Amino acid sequence: MNIITKAISNLLAISLIMVLMYGCQNKSEETITVKNSVELDTVAVNAVKVEYRDIKSSKTYTGSLEGEEQAYVVAKISERIVGIKVRVGDTVEKGKLVVELDKVGAASQYYQAEAGYLNSKKDLERMQALYSEGAISQQMFDGAQTAFNIAKANYEAAKSLVELTAPISGVVAEINSEAGDLAMPGIRIITIAKINRLKAIFNVGEQDIMSLMVNQPIEIFSELKPELVMRGTVIQISKSADVASRTFEIKGLIPNSNDKWFKPGMFCRVRIILKNQKGSLAVPSLAIITNDNDRGVFIINDGKAYFRKVTEGITEDTHTEILNGLKENENVVTLGMNNLKDGIPVNVVK
Repeated sequence: MNIITKAISNLLAISLIMVLMYGCQNKSEETITVKNSVELDTVAVNAVKVEYRDIKSSKTYTGSLEGEEQAYVVAKISERIVGIKVRVGDTVEKGKLVVELDKVGAASQYYQAEAGYLNSKKDLERMQALYSEGAISQQMFDGAQTAFNIAKANYEAAKSLVELTAPISGVVAEINSEAGDLAMPGIRIITIAKINRLKAIFNVGEQDIMSLMVNQPIEIFSELKPELVMRGTVIQISKSADVASRTFEIKGLIPNSNDKWFKPGMFCRVRIILKNQKGSLAVPSLAIITNDNDRGVFIINDGKAYFRKVTEGITEDTHTEILNGLKENENVVTLGMNNLKDGIPVNVVK
């Protein structure tokens, strides 16, 4: 009987040990499962601290460049062009011959005026000699002098009609005609510009005109080389809008230290600073999202993300001013916001 009782006791002991071992195993598996579940709920995000910085609100427009001073060579008569004496890019001095028109044409009367001038010049020289010898009176000499002056003025006027000169010193910016073309009164043949300083001409809408003023800073970018920037100021603001486009013409002036990429006649992009807010709380613009029609950011507190509504100010290229809702040095999520909700654990990887 004792043997049977002992055997039963041993079996019960073995069974109890097996039950305890099985229970411990299940508890361990349950712990691992819960732990893995927590790890899967943690979202990896990028975050930055809220900081104070200067924020510039700007807008970019398309414009064109002109020389600070720009003048045009135009004909006063209809006559055939026989020669263009310059090329684009040439530097010219005021008064230099740049275009020659046909001198034989009836419109010029050049040779008739030239002949009159040469004849009156000879007459004056002859009368000068006679007057010096006392052979003629003062009145006769004065008459010859007057005739010469008139003939000379007529000749110079006729010459100016067929020999067109540079109205200013500068660089030949544009040539619109060639030899053989018919020059027409008032039509530009050559454009000459002073390019040590350039004017940027652009138009703005009525929503921006109230933010502009003379001497306001502007930045000019080349369409061909956008990384090049020239800085200048607004010098003129139109007082009335263009009837067709309902925009206002603005002129800016910039020193031209790189005339390879900035030339009269080129297109350009003009960025104008509409507002410059110094020392403002700001966050990267990409951190701000819309959540249930509210604009805000996810902030990180004790390893968890929470949505915070904010009031936005001005925006520049990469950052937005925050008027209300955040404090300096708070951490805001900049990447991974779409996977977040209030209270979810986060792992900041950057």
